[in-house]
Amino acid sequence: MTYDLVVVGGGPAGVAGALTAALAGLRVALVDSGLRLGGQYFRHTAAPRPAAGLDRFLRQARALDARADVLLRHQVWAVSREPDGDLLVHCATRDMAAPASSPGADGRSDDAGRSGGAGLLGGAGLLGGVGRSGGAGLLGGAGSSRGDGADGRSGERAVVLRARRLLIATGAHDRPLPFPGWDLPGVLTAGGAQALLKGGGVVAGRRIVVSGTGPFLLPVASGLAGAGARVLGVYEANGGLGLARHPVLALGKAGEAAMYAAALARHRVPYRTRQAVVAAHGEREVEAVTIARLDRDWNVTATHVVECDTVAVGYGFVPQIELGTQLGCQTRHDVDGSPVLSVDATLRTTVPGVWAAGEPVGVGGWRLAELEGRLAGRAIVSDARTRPAPGSRPDRTANVSAPPADDVSTASASRAGTGLAAGSRVEAAGDVRTGALPESGGVAAVVPPLFARRRERWRAFGEALQRAYPVKPGWQGWLHDDTLVCRCEEVPLARVREAQALGATDARSIKLLARPGMGWCQGRICGYAVSCLAGEPPQPPRRPIAQPTTLGALASLTAPDAQAPDAQAPDAKAPGGATAPDDDPAH
Repeated sequence: MTYDLVVVGGGPAGVAGALTAALAGLRVALVDSGLRLGGQYFRHTAAPRPAAGLDRFLRQARALDARADVLLRHQVWAVSREPDGDLLVHCATRDMAAPASSPGADGRSDDAGRSGGAGLLGGAGLLGGVGRSGGAGLLGGAGSSRGDGADGRSGERAVVLRARRLLIATGAHDRPLPFPGWDLPGVLTAGGAQALLKGGGVVAGRRIVVSGTGPFLLPVASGLAGAGARVLGVYEANGGLGLARHPVLALGKAGEAAMYAAALARHRVPYRTRQAVVAAHGEREVEAVTIARLDRDWNVTATHVVECDTVAVGYGFVPQIELGTQLGCQTRHDVDGSPVLSVDATLRTTVPGVWAAGEPVGVGGWRLAELEGRLAGRAIVSDARTRPAPGSRPDRTANVSAPPADDVSTASASRAGTGLAAGSRVEAAGDVRTGALPESGGVAAVVPPLFARRRERWRAFGEALQRAYPVKPGWQGWLHDDTLVCRCEEVPLARVREAQALGATDARSIKLLARPGMGWCQGRICGYAVSCLAGEPPQPPRRPIAQPTTLGALASLTAPDAQAPDAQAPDAKAPGGATAPDDDPAH
């Protein structure tokens, strides 16, 4: 099967983009490594508790499951380009409970979508925390397709999806900073602590300290306190009024901030600014931490010790762009110096047939990610209707003109007015309320002015947050010679300095001489710190394999064409969803 679109990532951006394209009649597959859709923000248990925006996301997820192949527990490790222009999305999965997904040798689509959809009613989960293993469980990814394990019964197996277009919505993962003792059990990222709580109801510890910078610390601390943990304090390394210089941008978030402040007050959790954890202590696990008072550059001015059993740290996020750089997409440096994918107003990257949305184009929150997913979906639909992907066969969906009523809140109105069946007509001009697309048109037609203004405003807010909560260079003074910079390879600061003394002037040469970033996480955890120590901004990743995979999975890989029956096989999952009323996403 050749999909019109494969979406990598099941967070707000990926689901919105996939649903927009599927409702327009494109044959879509979404792949994600999590047990449920949702990404970090909408990560939840099988029986989710009420949360802002979650009900809307679940309606979108159910609507997508009815119209597309949703493949969970699939981790994408590479994307390659075929000579005919199609893209091959390489995945690995361990979901042995699910039936063999994806196109079978008989040309049927099997239960690929069903297996994904089975866990979909719960919700979510793309990336995660870092954990103490060095970051193995970092993020998501996913893909589809075939294969039994190398032994035919068990183990990780390879799956390959063929697609004409790709939407990269892989999110981001936590950005920790090293400090003495951060390799002790009991030290984890803020995102990891939240993932444990949201995904499995597991409270990371009993006496927890939350430290780092940025507003993400607030929901983590309030969530842990609400679950019964004793949160001893939230220690914000920057000042607490970073957004005061942007009152208009911050106005929309005032209510959310007040909610978290009230939660912290209710649980008597102190919030301290210009303070941070600079060391963790313990023989076998964390028993206490050193809290430092910091100046504006994060130099230590005073310290005190707090007894605890868990530390959750977070200093922002690292966008996941490996799949884009594999394909040769151009990058740029975001406000905080992180490399992100360069996209135009329609979220198209510099590589034909590849779009990106959400954190891979800049961290900005779930609302911005969802909007960008919708915009990317609209652009992909427009592309499918007006021109095939370079080198591909004529697009079967070129005559499908059903509207991408991606706003499920107005889906009923959309269906009543235009319908979802192939062959129905759409308005000549885009309709912002229903999400309907014009038959063709330029940027203005794909991105209505209202959407453009919203994106500009929310993108500005994301950039303001990054400016308000920067990582200051004083953290390097927290390190000792024996402090591990790379936990996977156990590389201390002294070895990094030795590499620099030997002539290493950038992070890559330090890596070659001292081995930081050559372990399991491949620099996803320590890469930012090594770049800072080298005195350069983080560079785009150069990884031929985006996620760790096993030789067993590679051994199960077969030729794509052998597992890619004709997409028009009569039993293949119908694009665009069925016409039964129950398929209406508004139900």
